Amino acid sequence: MYKHKITTLKNGLRLVTSPMPQVDSVTVMVGVGAGSRYETKSINGLFHFIEHMAFKGTKRRPSTLDIASEVDAVGGEFNAFTDKEFTAYFIKLASKHKELAFDILSDMLSNSLFKPEEIEREKGVIIEEINMRQDIPLTQVLVEFERLLYGDNPMGWDIGGRKDSVRQIKQEDFLKYINRLYFPKNMVIAVAGKIDREEISKLTGRYFSQLKRKGKKRTKTIKQYQKTPKTKLIYKKTEQSHFCLGVPGYWYSHPDRFAIGVLSAILGGGMSSRLFIQIRERRGLAYYVKSDIDYSTDSGFLLCRAGVRLKKIEESIKVCLEEFEKFITQRVEAKELTKAKEMLKGNFILSLEDSKNVAGRYVTQLILEKKIRTPQKAMELIDKVTPEDIQRVAKDIFKSKNLNLAIIGPYKDEARFKKLLKK
Repeated sequence: MYKHKITTLKNGLRLVTSPMPQVDSVTVMVGVGAGSRYETKSINGLFHFIEHMAFKGTKRRPSTLDIASEVDAVGGEFNAFTDKEFTAYFIKLASKHKELAFDILSDMLSNSLFKPEEIEREKGVIIEEINMRQDIPLTQVLVEFERLLYGDNPMGWDIGGRKDSVRQIKQEDFLKYINRLYFPKNMVIAVAGKIDREEISKLTGRYFSQLKRKGKKRTKTIKQYQKTPKTKLIYKKTEQSHFCLGVPGYWYSHPDRFAIGVLSAILGGGMSSRLFIQIRERRGLAYYVKSDIDYSTDSGFLLCRAGVRLKKIEESIKVCLEEFEKFITQRVEAKELTKAKEMLKGNFILSLEDSKNVAGRYVTQLILEKKIRTPQKAMELIDKVTPEDIQRVAKDIFKSKNLNLAIIGPYKDEARFKKLLKK
């Protein structure tokens, strides 16, 4: 496994390096502790919008074409993504071109133009992105589930925003929130691949030491408290019904974080998982069926999701509920537990073969957990999970009052689904 090293620049910016001598590429990723969680309703979607605008031109590279042409000229890959609690920008390219990645990323993050005419033009792009997701039930049902689970607060809002909020965002909104959250102590640079640490340290100082903004991050705690099961039905003419059925889970630093991760793997983590076998293989009800798990700094969730035959949706939901109950009433057998652990560790090891995944892991951990857990330590914690841990977690999370069910399909009677959640 690769050894990481963290250094801090004089301006507070953290750099984490991870040499991967067996590859010829390098990923340079800059993470910022800024995401949709830090928005107000009137500017919902702003941080995703900022991510878009970073590629629209700088003082030195005044257009998207200027930026993209330099990366394309060396066969590189560049992109960005926005989450609830952070945003990341990255360039992956051949190691010999690593300085170009530092040059472009620092330019994008320090000198973006945010031209009013480009902002107005990009609004159309983002609104079409929203339209695209809304036309894909598999994607939209997860958005609806999070809105149902968290309610009307930033954790429950769509990262991309709403069409009306996107339309009213102005240039001053970009500048205000960048000055507030895009400051060195709220940022992390992760560099993974074929690198020399001393060289990377010099490049980071050369291109990022000029960041001198002093912002102030304010975090409002999101408390998950649910008294009764909840359902949300979205009517849409579809050939397949899509649903998410889940419960509040755990946050990053929760002591049972790895236990709930192993539980999720057993539930729906692969083609031999309980849900896959019961819903797809034995009953032929769905093409895709899986479990998902999500962590944030103070909340999280676990869910099962599937796209199923229209007339078999009740049966599919009942199967999920039965599998939830089995974790409560029956201890997981040693063979199944070992298989789930080895699957998680195997997937983890495979992901670490890509410098982009390695950089992304370090960025996420430093921003959200304030520390880095080595791959070895993570796998040790997976191995420590016992059948008793799984059962204890199941009893904690799989309570009837904690259930949340979001459905997209050609249905109008929400009561028929509500009664499924009541024991």
